[in-house]
Amino acid sequence: QLEFVESGGGLVQPGGSLRLSCTASGFNLDYYAIGWFRQTPGKEREAVSCISSSKSADGSILYADSVKGRFTISRDNAKSTVYLQMNTMKPEDTAVYFCAARLSDCRKDYAGMGYWGKGTQVTVSS
Repeated sequence: QLEFVESGGGLVQPGGSLRLSCTASGFNLDYYAIGWFRQTPGKEREAVSCISSSKSADGSILYADSVKGRFTISRDNAKSTVYLQMNTMKPEDTAVYFCAARLSDCRKDYAGMGYWGKGTQVTVSS
């Protein structure tokens, strides 16, 4: 069974940092693009970042404008884990963060993502 588990969320002060982990089980992560998304109550889910498959010739990495220069996505296929390093955090980064996957490449519209995890809560507050 294909499954993701997100971890690393918590409470952080504005300007602080957190690193989220998205760990896969049940499939070979090498062949999948992995995306991070976030959602707050009453709002639509927002795409945050995506990293293409290690097997992809494209090799693209995408970031939402709201996180460019502050967040970094990376992957460790040996650990079946994708990370989201979040720096210089802002209160508006508060959300539940989810990861999901699609075969091969990221898409600019983030379409075709599946195998959603249950999410991890991130709260940025003083």
